[in-house]
Amino acid sequence: MPNSEGIEKYSSDISLISQSRAGNEYRLKRLIDIILSVVGITISLPISFLISLLIYCEDRGSIFYSQKRVGKDGILFDAPKFRTMIENSDELFGSMQAAVNDPRITRVGKILRDTALDEIPQIWCILKGKMSFVGPRALAPAEIESGNCHNDVIKSMYEIPGYKKRIMVRPGLTGIAQIFAPRDINRRNKFRYDSIYINNMGLVFDMKLIILSFLITFLGRWEKRGDKF
Repeated sequence: MPNSEGIEKYSSDISLISQSRAGNEYRLKRLIDIILSVVGITISLPISFLISLLIYCEDRGSIFYSQKRVGKDGILFDAPKFRTMIENSDELFGSMQAAVNDPRITRVGKILRDTALDEIPQIWCILKGKMSFVGPRALAPAEIESGNCHNDVIKSMYEIPGYKKRIMVRPGLTGIAQIFAPRDINRRNKFRYDSIYINNMGLVFDMKLIILSFLITFLGRWEKRGDKF
């Protein structure tokens, strides 16, 4: 029967091995993010030019929309997107979470949201290390929840269970919550999806989510992803 010192040494060795594997996988995940972001930026340049032209022609407004988002360790960063709502929507309506059939969304914006092409500029955030391709959704700290969220609507996101866990990793362009959760789900339930991802995260799992995201984009089902696609 092993003594207590042997058990402690064995447990310590297992912990060090686990940390080493996690560190190696984390570095590999970052390397894949860099490679995919460089490829993505290069391929998307002509698409980005066309999108910019369509946005400007619709209402002569700004092409991009940038908003502060909560990143790893709770550090805020600027997340740019192609503008999908009417000009100055935040000043007119406040920073409110988008809902289904939101009247603030423009005609071009609806197409961009259905295909998630509005998020192409965020690939730059991945290249700079502010985001990853897969992870919890990057949330706006001052965003007001839409829909009937009961008590959650008056709660700061920092007080919701699961917040501290989800900021242990970089936010993602896609992820379990982005794919499977309705857009107007409240943050308490959204954080549960994020917790599932963090508990199961790995390179194979990430690739499955990326492939599934491409499929949803191809079908233009991001705004209807709660349905079967």
